[in-house]
Amino acid sequence: MAADLPPLSVADALREAVAHHHAGRLPEAERLYRAILRVQPGHPDAHHNLGVLISQTGRPADALPHLASALASSPACEPYALSYAGALLHAGRAEEALLLIQTAMGRGLDSPNTRALRQGAETAILAPLAALFQAGRHPELQAMARALLARQPGFGFVWKALGVSLLAEGKSDMAVWRKAAELLPGDAEVHYNLGLALHNSGQPEDALACWRRALAIRPGFAEAHNAMGNALQDMGQSADAVACYRRALEIRPDFAEAHNNLGNALHNIGRSAEAAGCYRRALEIRPDFAEAHYNLGRILMVLGRSGDAAACCRRALELKRDFPEALNILGNALQSIGQATEAVACYRRALEIRPDFAGAHNNLGNTLQRLGQFTDAVACYRRALEISPNHAEAHSNFLFCLSHGEEVDAPTLFAEHCRFADRFEHPLRGQWPRHRNSREPERRLQVGIVSGDLRDHAVAYFIEPVLAHLAGRRGLALHGYHNHRHEDDVTRRLRAHLRHWHPVAAWSDAALAEKIREDGIDILIDLSGHTANNRLLTFARKPAPIQLTWIGYPNTTGLRAMDYVLMDPFNAPYGAYEHDYVEKFARIPSSRTFLPFASAPPVNELPALGSGSVTFGSFNSPGKLNQGTLLLWSRVLRAVPGSRLLLGNVGEGALRERLAEDFARCGVSAERVTFQPPMKMADYLALHHQVDFILDTTPYTGGTTTNHALWMGVPVLTITGPSSTRCLCAGILGRVGLTDWVADDADDFVRRAVEWAGRLEELAGLRAGMRDRLLHSPLRQPQTVAKGLEIALRTMWRRWCAGSPVESFEIALEELSSGEWE
Repeated sequence: MAADLPPLSVADALREAVAHHHAGRLPEAERLYRAILRVQPGHPDAHHNLGVLISQTGRPADALPHLASALASSPACEPYALSYAGALLHAGRAEEALLLIQTAMGRGLDSPNTRALRQGAETAILAPLAALFQAGRHPELQAMARALLARQPGFGFVWKALGVSLLAEGKSDMAVWRKAAELLPGDAEVHYNLGLALHNSGQPEDALACWRRALAIRPGFAEAHNAMGNALQDMGQSADAVACYRRALEIRPDFAEAHNNLGNALHNIGRSAEAAGCYRRALEIRPDFAEAHYNLGRILMVLGRSGDAAACCRRALELKRDFPEALNILGNALQSIGQATEAVACYRRALEIRPDFAGAHNNLGNTLQRLGQFTDAVACYRRALEISPNHAEAHSNFLFCLSHGEEVDAPTLFAEHCRFADRFEHPLRGQWPRHRNSREPERRLQVGIVSGDLRDHAVAYFIEPVLAHLAGRRGLALHGYHNHRHEDDVTRRLRAHLRHWHPVAAWSDAALAEKIREDGIDILIDLSGHTANNRLLTFARKPAPIQLTWIGYPNTTGLRAMDYVLMDPFNAPYGAYEHDYVEKFARIPSSRTFLPFASAPPVNELPALGSGSVTFGSFNSPGKLNQGTLLLWSRVLRAVPGSRLLLGNVGEGALRERLAEDFARCGVSAERVTFQPPMKMADYLALHHQVDFILDTTPYTGGTTTNHALWMGVPVLTITGPSSTRCLCAGILGRVGLTDWVADDADDFVRRAVEWAGRLEELAGLRAGMRDRLLHSPLRQPQTVAKGLEIALRTMWRRWCAGSPVESFEIALEELSSGEWE
């Protein structure tokens, strides 16, 4: 025994040293530990206890050699590992401490003490990173984290800190989160953030797997439920998304983002009123939630509340100045309440912020088109399609705009429609189904009608009288596929005439096509063509054996899937323009009737008889008022001294100024032209009391406005020509025997206008008897159109049952008086 040890054994000396240590007599304890080590230099307990004592006296660096020696002798001893790691941590060597703890835990030394020490080491390592995060110094934080990981790549929590810093800068590095998830498999937040990275990179299925893992770890993780809803939304599974958002809100009722997202999902499945409630709840929680203000504005537009929608979007822009989506919806709202100039400014501002915003280019084109600025509108649509070649709505709007212009000839217009099919239909042709509809030529036919205009819309005036006559026909079962989120009184009337009713505005084109196949539709009718709320991409999937287009659009759809277009000899003279259609012509004796407005005012006497001068009128949309039309009208005004022109549906000050300037350049002074803004139907019809006869637009002639004018006793002077748009008005006039009002060219138009302006007594008589003429014209009767349509549908069906090719055909007038109709 060494001389400086008391006369004790090493074991006894160790017990005495420990007693001194526990009693706080640290100098005595330290003297004995050191004495033991002089006798037995490798004694593990003496090294360990001496290291602990030295560390306790504020000298952790001096304690480390002793603690290291103890652990080296017994690597599996938890107290040795914990003491050494603690001293490393207190000595400012947190990285080494953590590595030691991780090694110990890997050997099974997993206890509350080791976990607490690990957390302490991680906190020490994170402290400088946290300080940089709080200061917003993310580049420095990221540099520090990457340097640390270069030394110690196994620190999962540092990977996590790096990922969080990148997220704060709007970046999402998937590799960072994958590494964090590998090293921290039990960390729900890490799996959540990896899911976000996967979702942002277009991998929603993998993202869902991560969020499910996060929820397995932490079932009450509201953000993960919300994120799952977002991914399901992107995958088109809005109904499932609704369940996720509702679960998130069960956990966190004040989760404003989840309320907002729930509103989006409900809107997508057609529950717009409920969606509005969700946005309002989000705003109760967070009044400064710009996205919720924007979404509420968007939904109010759908619900027809444009003024309220505009207010919501303005509030969103107050909270988030550079918000192109809100500017876009604000533009839509302003456009719908007649403030087109302000709408144009909104779209242009949105495009300054986001030049590649295809939707804003499209909407700007729509507004410019309505203002008659066709060249600029076409440029907007082309730009939208450059940015987003698969933007079907913009492509349809582009075609609709070209149909109004004067510069594009018929072959070019036809080619442009075919290009639509090349883009959208051609990729689908290989997936067209083999239709298994029962080939029984005389069985009841399942007939589907697809339209976004089964509501208070011009199309309803044409279709409602026909449906009323077809509703009770034993040979037909009518299905209505209503493609608008809003229903009104007209919708409810139309719905009563249809055996089956399907609201489909929230359905994808593919889902709607599958629904039509499941319903066993034999013949599918499109009432939209390339107008708003069309479902041509559903027709492009060929869900029904026979498909035809009617009423809504005067040109070809361009789709090979569309077999027929329903025509008559009045709007499709033989040989005039069949070559401009992909579809074959199914001609019936009359393809149009019209339901007059129930509260229309009575017909008045001819105004010119009292005033002594003729007043011409036009109530077509400003989008038809091209330069050629204005030149033509100006020729008439110059040729009829003292005559005036009343232009309705012109509300914009800027539009009025432009039109007045155009007329002045054509030699017509401002006092000869009167402008009237858009107004309610009864007031609009009453304006006809001031008009002697209507001057039609060209090349896109009047349809609905012509019918309204005739009901008010006012004839319409039009020009026909070799295109469908030029024959719209001529067809209406031809069905009621008013062929004297159809001119062959511009010179003939001016000549006829001058002649009729000088035949006031005859004009007055025509006016007085016009309603009676309309009511008793055989070719205008709803039953005539309904009969012809049903016989045409049966003809198409018989041909399909026989395996005959699709060909043009005609139903003669005599056929309507035979068969079961009688």
